[in-house]
Amino acid sequence: MKWLIAVIVIVGLLAVFGGYIVKIQKQLVNLDEMAQNAMSQIGVQQNSRWDALTQIAGLTREYSKHEYNALVDIIAKRQPIVRGSDAKVAQGQENLITEAMSHIMAVAEQYPELKASGLYSQTMADVKDYEENVRMSRMVYNDSITKYNRLTRQFPSNLVASMLGFKLRQYLDTPENKKDMPMLTNEANVKAPEKSQIEKDIEQAKQNNQ
Repeated sequence: MKWLIAVIVIVGLLAVFGGYIVKIQKQLVNLDEMAQNAMSQIGVQQNSRWDALTQIAGLTREYSKHEYNALVDIIAKRQPIVRGSDAKVAQGQENLITEAMSHIMAVAEQYPELKASGLYSQTMADVKDYEENVRMSRMVYNDSITKYNRLTRQFPSNLVASMLGFKLRQYLDTPENKKDMPMLTNEANVKAPEKSQIEKDIEQAKQNNQ
């Protein structure tokens, strides 16, 4: 009789432990999915910004060949951000965008005609919406990673995380003094060169970087 009670107790403990493992695994997977979805949204937004940068590169070509070439070199380093991308890759792309913006602002400040009066005022609402979307996606990502990392570090959930192969994830840094992206309009009355020419220059820059 005693051995039967012992067996029942052991089976009960295993059932409780198994249930706990399943619970923690589901929590980790759900948080990982939320983080990946947020990263996917960041990738979509960054992709739109890169497209805009490519067009703006055409505008700067009309004023400063040096800044144009610098922009082309930066755009050539463009990489897609997808669900499975890690924070380091996404942050690296964001840093490149910030670097590109510094070149754009340099040209805009040097050539007032490029910085047409209606260029910013008509697009600031869209820029604000874009920045808000980025901010929200970053908040969702970092919040999910905070909860995810907490489970992977705290006892006893860290035992389950280690056993199932869940590892700590990186956070996305919060950009400081980030410049807004001027969206392309026809206010400057400047025609950008053909997109095919820009693509050729970017492709050449990619080859030079290899």
